[in-house]
Amino acid sequence: MKHLVVTTPDDAQIAVTVQGSGHPLLLVTGLGGMAKFWIPAALELERHHTVITFDHRAIGASTRGTDPVGIDLLADDVRTVLDAAGVDRTLFLGHSMGGAIGQSFVRQHPDRVSGLVLSGTWLKPNRFMQTLFTSRLKLLEADPAGYAALGTLMGYPPDWLEANWGIIALAIAGAPHSPQQMSHAVERINALLAFDGSAHAGAFTGPVLVQGAKDDMIVPSYLQEELAAALPGAARHVFADGGHLFPVSRTPEFVRTLRQWIGSV
Repeated sequence: MKHLVVTTPDDAQIAVTVQGSGHPLLLVTGLGGMAKFWIPAALELERHHTVITFDHRAIGASTRGTDPVGIDLLADDVRTVLDAAGVDRTLFLGHSMGGAIGQSFVRQHPDRVSGLVLSGTWLKPNRFMQTLFTSRLKLLEADPAGYAALGTLMGYPPDWLEANWGIIALAIAGAPHSPQQMSHAVERINALLAFDGSAHAGAFTGPVLVQGAKDDMIVPSYLQEELAAALPGAARHVFADGGHLFPVSRTPEFVRTLRQWIGSV
């Protein structure tokens, strides 16, 4: 395993982890922005791939930089990460907000993506997402710990949470509390709400897999139906359950499905 710290043009310091060997596979997480989200899946995937993960700017071990944060800037960070890791072309798997970043990245750099997996993500926010995240912004301002707890409660199936209840305490401990942390969380939520990939949908001609879970309460599975319909030839897989954070709650099935798709393309 190799750890890198790479610098973006606006002087953000991005903490990167590279592990395993084989065809590169970049894993980009969602709103939480932490590379450790991928640990359970990466431990399996590194057997077949060079797995690249990173903390988003202003998250975890990464610093913010000076530019306004939006989806296109976060996609620029991906290019910086790949350049530093010496990777010219990769499989790109983006979950949730990471899927929005993936759509932006393939629009800008289609030649650098050998296959695209859009997991628990959307083409553009609908009324449900707009209302949900606007409400979460209000909760964040009033009660950061409650904001963190609710996000976790909504993100996982109740039975999985009951068996892994310590994750609630970890989420509360990691809640944004300082004005700076609050500001970073707000700008990231605003960035995801502003994203609309419909103008460029279908421009990427490589293989695409769209994944979702039937019981996702944050990005409902019908939004993946809309996304897949806008991407000609996209394959689709729907998990029977697992909640929004199914790469963690359903890791074996998630990895198995991903490996089968990679093998088919």
